[in-house]
Amino acid sequence: MKTTLKSAIALLVALPSLAFGATWDIDPAHSSAEFAVKHMMVSNVKGSFTIKSGAINLDDKDITKSTVDATLDAATVNTGNAKRDEHLRAPDFFDTAKFPTITFKSTKVEKAGEGKLKVTGNLTMHGVTKPVVLDVTGPSKESKDPWGNTRTGVEATTKLNRKDFGLTYNAALETGGVAVSEEVNVTLDLSLTKKADATATPAKK
Repeated sequence: MKTTLKSAIALLVALPSLAFGATWDIDPAHSSAEFAVKHMMVSNVKGSFTIKSGAINLDDKDITKSTVDATLDAATVNTGNAKRDEHLRAPDFFDTAKFPTITFKSTKVEKAGEGKLKVTGNLTMHGVTKPVVLDVTGPSKESKDPWGNTRTGVEATTKLNRKDFGLTYNAALETGGVAVSEEVNVTLDLSLTKKADATATPAKK
């Protein structure tokens, strides 16, 4: 009788964690954080940041209780032009010596249709924290990679006004307008590895 009672108590204690689902680590080697901004009012310049770390806690019973936490390395900004990237790391833009990371922490997850979510969270960039909403597709169907890791993936998009984060530098054009638009389009493609697979062989490039 005592053994049965102890087992029941242990089960009740474990239930909250079982209901929470699983933690998925962002795999930086197979994920991307990209942006696009209009240059000279005629074309888009695209760039990217390296994802430093991050995790998504997926609640299997109620996905709206899931959470997201991610960190980007601001100094890794890459637009394919060394001189421009150096300027982006300088105080005129990201000032990466003073603000080395860009972080996102979710505050709300909402369903937005079949396989769609809206994830609201606090984005901190250039020392400024503002709420943003990510339009998310996924998570995708789970699968096993060749090294025994369980994987899933999500894609997220959003639009930002860089001036909201103190990135105000610009140059006026003789024909009107400015050299760099204020609106920035952001796309995240994330490959996620289930935390329970920590003992599996690390994913290869």
